[in-house]
Amino acid sequence: MENDLARRPVPRAFIVFLGDLIDRGPQSCEVIDRLANFSHPYAKCVVLMGNHEEILLRVMAAEPGLLTDWMRFGGAECVASYGVDPAGLSRLDEKAGAALLRQHIPARHLAFLESFGDTFKFGDYLFVHAGIRPGVAMEDQVQRDLRWIRGPFLDDVKTHGCLVVHGHTIVEAVEERSNRIAIDTGAVYSGVLTALVVEGAERHYLATGPQKQDEMPPAASGSENASLLRVAVSL
Repeated sequence: MENDLARRPVPRAFIVFLGDLIDRGPQSCEVIDRLANFSHPYAKCVVLMGNHEEILLRVMAAEPGLLTDWMRFGGAECVASYGVDPAGLSRLDEKAGAALLRQHIPARHLAFLESFGDTFKFGDYLFVHAGIRPGVAMEDQVQRDLRWIRGPFLDDVKTHGCLVVHGHTIVEAVEERSNRIAIDTGAVYSGVLTALVVEGAERHYLATGPQKQDEMPPAASGSENASLLRVAVSL
């Protein structure tokens, strides 16, 4: 991303992360630390809340019934990155587990996680972690849908009044539909981390891993109002 910004500088840019920065991969702590300290001379970093960040915050609040399930779908790798033994944590109740995590996860990391938003609008594009509830006005959308929805959103073919860019549901390659773009290429499994770049009325893609950025085809943009460079990343 930074190389792309350096090659094609603009007066102002946004770098938008679509959530699920933690869990499953071995370096959750390092990812959070890097983004919490991210700075760029003219690019503003915007981070959206994924369902994995939501669950961590709920575990930290000692919500009953979450700790064991979270450990099974990525939490074990996350806590290990903070120096916590997953097996030992699994034997604790919710309150004791939350207390142990607070001893190891820096308060500034938690404050950073709590600062994440749910949506970001740019021109004709709406950036969100999971998607939106079709037929529901944006002001009436609920957080659970924005962070967790799948079928009702993925299967819908009607226009949403904007082009929704989302992650959450892993796709083998970028999936462009008339009403949405899915860019979560499952980096933790595939090694391919994909970014969408919007500039003016055009967009293109960057990728790490097996599919290099110069192999990612450009695409015509659905937005005539996007006048600044925007990079959206799904983890």
